[in-house]
Amino acid sequence: MRMTVFGAGGTAGRRVVAEALSRNHDVTAVVRDPARYPGMAAVAGDASNADDVTRLTEGQDVAILATRPAPGREHEAATTTKAVLAGIAPGVRLLVIGGASTLTLPGGGHVMDAPDFPVELQPIAQASAQQLDVCRAETSADWVYLSPAIVLEPGERTGKYRVGGDEALVNAEGWSFISMEDLAVAVLDELEQPRHHRTRFTVGY
Repeated sequence: MRMTVFGAGGTAGRRVVAEALSRNHDVTAVVRDPARYPGMAAVAGDASNADDVTRLTEGQDVAILATRPAPGREHEAATTTKAVLAGIAPGVRLLVIGGASTLTLPGGGHVMDAPDFPVELQPIAQASAQQLDVCRAETSADWVYLSPAIVLEPGERTGKYRVGGDEALVNAEGWSFISMEDLAVAVLDELEQPRHHRTRFTVGY
């Protein structure tokens, strides 16, 4: 496939690019400043600019939004997603890598509303909720929103994971987590064999 990855220099984006290239896809890796990524064959682009999005997705099969706003600019998660949905070229499928904050817990309630949810993560949690709302309001583009497990960290690529809907996936010990490497595997699996359209799904161990 021909794919465009916005936020290709980020922790998730880099792994998505690597996974896609390992599967012999044609990848356009988009970052704001390619000079900051000398080891990456990247192109300049701004996912918050709908014209840039159109230019960088024309002729592509799929696009991945893997950007994450800097602290203090969390509101950009929603505005950037709006720009991508507005600018994405017709017929191009969009996968948004979002957050876990709006997943429901096995005992009820959302992740972000749990008593032990870190206060310092509330801004990005609220921003992720707004981002999901933006996607759910879109009825034209073929989008899918991927919420990773609650804990997402660099780790091992096992190629194994479980798929869920709106409820956080937890293991036998009650932990909800997935490595960034296996998140990238899940992204490519979904793009190669689409199972979700205009909805949210989650992955975890």
